[in-house]
Amino acid sequence: MSSHRLVALPVKHERSARAPGCFLQSDDDDDDDDDYVSSGWCPKPNAAKSTVELRGQAQPDTEWWKTAVLYQIYPRSFYDTDGNGVGDIRGVTAKLQYLKDTGIDATWLSPIFKSPQRDFGYDVSDFLEVDPLFGTNRDLEELFAEAKKLGLKIVLDFVPNHSSIEHWWFKQSELGVEPYRDYYVWHPGKPVAGQSRPAVPNNWNSVFYGSAWEWSEIRQEYYLHQFEVGQPDLNFRNAKVIEEFDNILTFWMARGASGFRVDAINHMFEDALFRDEPINDPSDPLSYGYTHHIYTNNLLETYDVIGHWRKVIDEFVEQTGSDTVYGYERFGWRRAILMNFIHFSIMLTEAYTSMDMVLRFYQSDDGSEQRAHFPFNFVLLGELNGASKARDFKYVIDRWLENLPRGKVTNWVLGNHDQPRVGSRYGEERIDAMNVLLMTLPGVAVTYNGEEIGMVDYRDMSWEDSLDPQGCNVGPEEYRWKSRDPQRTPFQWDDTFNGGFSTANKTWLPLYPYYRQNNLRKQLESDWSHYKVYTEAVKLRRHRVFREGSFRSKAFDEHVFGFVRYLKDDPADGSFMVVIINLTDEPSEIDLYDVYDSIGDRDARVYLVGTESRYKINQVVDASRLLIGPYESIIVGNDASSSFGTITGCYRLIVASLALVGILMKLTYL
Repeated sequence: MSSHRLVALPVKHERSARAPGCFLQSDDDDDDDDDYVSSGWCPKPNAAKSTVELRGQAQPDTEWWKTAVLYQIYPRSFYDTDGNGVGDIRGVTAKLQYLKDTGIDATWLSPIFKSPQRDFGYDVSDFLEVDPLFGTNRDLEELFAEAKKLGLKIVLDFVPNHSSIEHWWFKQSELGVEPYRDYYVWHPGKPVAGQSRPAVPNNWNSVFYGSAWEWSEIRQEYYLHQFEVGQPDLNFRNAKVIEEFDNILTFWMARGASGFRVDAINHMFEDALFRDEPINDPSDPLSYGYTHHIYTNNLLETYDVIGHWRKVIDEFVEQTGSDTVYGYERFGWRRAILMNFIHFSIMLTEAYTSMDMVLRFYQSDDGSEQRAHFPFNFVLLGELNGASKARDFKYVIDRWLENLPRGKVTNWVLGNHDQPRVGSRYGEERIDAMNVLLMTLPGVAVTYNGEEIGMVDYRDMSWEDSLDPQGCNVGPEEYRWKSRDPQRTPFQWDDTFNGGFSTANKTWLPLYPYYRQNNLRKQLESDWSHYKVYTEAVKLRRHRVFREGSFRSKAFDEHVFGFVRYLKDDPADGSFMVVIINLTDEPSEIDLYDVYDSIGDRDARVYLVGTESRYKINQVVDASRLLIGPYESIIVGNDASSSFGTITGCYRLIVASLALVGILMKLTYL
């Protein structure tokens, strides 16, 4: 199976003193710097004009996830089919064709498992049962089956750090019943003279504000909860707990899950000695920022568990996917063929932490242990915003790509249910630019439902309507700035009652008040809209130059950032695409030869523009003098770029045909 990797081509290098594994290659371009060619772990670029060049293996890829558009669905807010004001699994199934039409490859579902819903599903009381609020296990299996018919993958949220206090494990642990006694993190506390109840064990605080310790009258000990008080932390130093989650992974893979997003993984282990953490910000002793989290975050044991779960997933795939005979024996050959019994599951990790700690989720330092297929890359969420300049974009993007371990697939997360929406974080005028950027960078694009139509946060939501514990815990004066409710409002399908989301008199969260002005139906009926820019960008990323091409970026000035994707190493093709975004309201004239000097005398043609562009698609432009208007987003390429993945498509057809022949040959021996 071929691999799609961003690696350095074999070239003669002069060893740089900058860092081991990073080489400085002299160039003959007009700028003052040399070009960096990544060969492993490299330092940040030190000038806005430096050129980071990551060269890809120009081969088609047979693994669906490596260039996928992964679309997060927050089920509560997506589509309600039973009229209770809350979205459900059948609502996702009903909208699968919409996802297919939009160009989505896979969807990641936020938690749908049984839960008292104190943290909207992240407090799980049964990891093997769908919550009745969303439907049934049968509904979920039907979703898997219908998605498969359309060629879509379903990725589930996997929440191992904690459970709900309503989980059977916790109830038994609280009673001291074996084998559950040590399933959670318990501590007797610190004795206090003259008091019957001991003090909390240490100064650890919850992400949701206040102490991370809660007293149990039943067990007469404290339990740890790094999040909401109803979310006790599981004890992963207990091998039986790890085994429980092994079984959970296998259970859902066997029913059709194509992957798992592992939530809050960096909180999985805590210091076994329960030491106080050093003070960070003494202004509020109850806030999460009060301490440096050196004993509750990013402990090295976490990576061992992720490596173990990768083996669990890979072994399941090997048994049920690579060995197709296993599928025939289990399901019968007719059903196996109908099911396209070639299974491939992936594991993604979520950890808001430093880049070096995030990158360790790919593999061990020596590469001997494989871990996540990819850890979420949050640099577009956490390090850039509406005030960022072109050089900031270049620095952040180049630094990530330079440090990407050899042979690993990158990804870019532009939105999720915990972070402000693109239009609220970057400004509504930059929605097209950011979506175009996301869809044309190398690797996996991770997007959030509603971003395709430019939904924005409902920051003026009333205190009475607010439900998020992260906001409610800080009170009515500060909730607006802490709550995640504003980015979780229902999807705006049309301009009818409740935006077409639900027929209920009251939805679980109120809709954004201006949904009649901004909704999917209106954007579909418009000549050009955020949605149409988004879908055209998704179509363009299917082009071979975006799937397999090399990458080189440029900060043209403080306003305009751009990069080129090209197939220079394939002389028969010679395709290139230049992506340009203006981050400000200042127009700028740029020369595309500054980022890619191999344009030659060929015409540069416009392939995509934003909603406010002066250019038209298919317009021929002067590559040496391209005027970029305020907040402009534009993709320009050469005529060779008009062949959309023909070679890749033919290759895939050949591979599929050979696979079918192989299956038929095997059937003759069954």
